[in-house]
Parts: sequence; C-alpha cells; structure tokens
Amino acid sequence: MSDRFWLPGERPGRPVELDEERGVWNVYGHAETLQVLTDPATYTSDTGRLMPGVMDDSYREGNLVRMDGLPHRKLRRLVNHAFTPKIVADLEPRIRDLATELLDEVEGRDELELVADLASPLPVIVIAELLGVPSGDRHLFKQWVDKMINFDELPMNDDPEELKREVAAQLAQVQPMFDYLHEHAAERRRRPRQDLLSQLVEAEVDGERLSDNEVVNFVSLLLVAGHITTTMLLGNTVLCLDRDPEQAARVRADRTLTPTAIEESLRVSTPSAILARATETAVELGGQRVPADQMLMLWLSAANRDERVFADPDRFDAGRQPNPHLGFGRGAHFCLGAPLARLEGRIVLNLLLDRFPLLRTIEDRPPTFMPSPELTGVSTLPLRVVD
Repeated sequence: MSDRFWLPGERPGRPVELDEERGVWNVYGHAETLQVLTDPATYTSDTGRLMPGVMDDSYREGNLVRMDGLPHRKLRRLVNHAFTPKIVADLEPRIRDLATELLDEVEGRDELELVADLASPLPVIVIAELLGVPSGDRHLFKQWVDKMINFDELPMNDDPEELKREVAAQLAQVQPMFDYLHEHAAERRRRPRQDLLSQLVEAEVDGERLSDNEVVNFVSLLLVAGHITTTMLLGNTVLCLDRDPEQAARVRADRTLTPTAIEESLRVSTPSAILARATETAVELGGQRVPADQMLMLWLSAANRDERVFADPDRFDAGRQPNPHLGFGRGAHFCLGAPLARLEGRIVLNLLLDRFPLLRTIEDRPPTFMPSPELTGVSTLPLRVVD
C-alpha cells in the first residue's frame, strides 16, 4: 500500500534479521512469528522493561497489550464476556441498522468517501455504545486516533533521557483522551449503569477493584483499537476488491465468499502490520541466535505473505482456504475484538454489494494511506458509484 509496508514481490533474505542501526531484530517469517506469539514466557509483551523510566507507570497499569501471564489473563477475563460469540452475534441487528442509517445519508450521491461516511463512524458508535460513552463524541475519538497514528517513530538507540522526553511529548498530545475517560470512570463509580465501563469500574481481581489508571488504560485500548482496526479492515477489503474486479465479481455472485474475502483482506493488507516483543532469555529463532533483552519487531504483514505457507502470496484470492494468516495475532494476545470486527466487515460488505451496482476508486482522487509504519490502512477512500 505504501513503500513503508510489505511490498508485493519483495522478500527478505532471511526470516529473522538484525537491524544493527536501530538495535532491533526484524522477524519476517510466518513460522518464526508464530513461535514468538505463542511463547510469552520467552518473548514478553512488556517491551517497556527494555526502556526503564521512559514511560510513567500510570500509563502502563491495566495496559493489556504490555502484559503477560496471570495478570494478563485476569484482566482479559473481565472483558471477555463482552465479546462472547453470542453477545457479538446479538449485536448484528444494531450494527446493520447503524450501517444502513449511515448509507441512507449518502443515498443518491454519485460518490462517497468510504472512511468518513461509513468505515470510521460505524465502529466508533458500536464500541462507544458497548462502553457507555457518548457516541456523539466520536469527533473527539477521531482526533485522538489521528494524533496517535501520526506519532513519530521512536529510535531504539536514542539517548534514554531524550527518548523519555519524546515519549512524554507524544503522550501529552493524547492526554485529553485519558482525562476524558477518567471523568467517565469517576462518574460510573458514583452512578453505575448497564454498560461495560461500569462493569470494569465495579469488577474485582483477587478481591480488589481496578484502580482508575487500570480502568482508563483498559478502556482507552478498547476504544482506540475497536475503532481503528475495523476502520482499516473495511477500507482495505473494499480496496482489495477494487484492485481485482474478477475477485469482486466472484464475491458479488457468491455471498458465501464474503467471510473468506474479509480473511484474505486481513492477510494481504494486515491492519496492524507490526507487533513488538522482547526476549526474556537467549533463544534460537529462524536460524539466528538472539540474546536476552532484545527487541523484536514482528512483521505480520510479511509473515502473511510467506511463500512457505501461502501459495502465490501476492495474489488476492477471495476464496483462499486454508488461510492461517496472523492478521489478528495469535496466542494469548489474539485480538479481543476480532469477532466484532469480522461481523462488522461482513455486514458492511454485504450492504455495499446490495446497495451499489459497482463502486470504483476515482483516478484523479486516489486513496490516501495512514502515515504510521505500524498500520496498513486508508485514511480516505473516495469511491464513484458505477451503474
């Protein structure tokens, strides 16, 4: 999608390579990435321990992304019930109604901008309703997400004090989000409601309730990840079909291919392109001896095009089976919202196919892409309605 992402046809020399300039190990292979993701005892998610003092502990409490083992399982269990198959399935009518309302607003237009008109507002409203925060504040969520995806890449070999200042400067840009969530959490402590935020405020782990920081960091992850991942999935799937009219016609003719087309989009255009881990001990990985206390960058976007696993890996095949992609990760940190994102993707893709004879990108207004090297997705996707 951009030269920052894994380009079709390009392959690494090895499945694991050391970037000496940045001091990190890049993991490109599917088997090697899977090895890391499913062995948290050897490859920890707590990468912050390699940079002690860089980030204030208040931002790390309750951050599921940076936790492993029993603490991670206990916190994740608190929210698992909100994403059970039955609860997610029960959301289908509401999601369809919301998507229909958003599409009604562009009814009769010759053009639409998929991200602004549908792919961004829909998942924001859904996750906001689950949490119990006003969906009318979605413009605030978008502002915060935009700031986060525009964060500058932090050089791993930087001076610790300079790195600390850079992290603090970036967090200051989204401090209003944390303040906003602290206010809502405090309000739920006073007046609980029937929503996920109230459940988290009242939940107990080992007989103790979560701290305000744990609740806020937990909720911020759900709010941001629940928004941006689905937005990217929806845009990427539509763009994949636009690039391959033959596959688009295939899906239109056989709607049973809608779920597999979404899975193939996750493989070819992986929304979260990179994950980070740190080695707890020295280990053999991909034929390389990696010492303890090393940062690993897992290129999911590359693993999902590994020729050892995927035949003709650069081709978008809407019916690809099997498709063991790592688009939602794997292991204990498998994306909590994956079932919801898949449901939203299926509903939206079917509605678009139902309502529009054909949607095509516009030559003089091409899509724009998210600037972060860690994300693969469109920021804007103008589409023309073709009869």
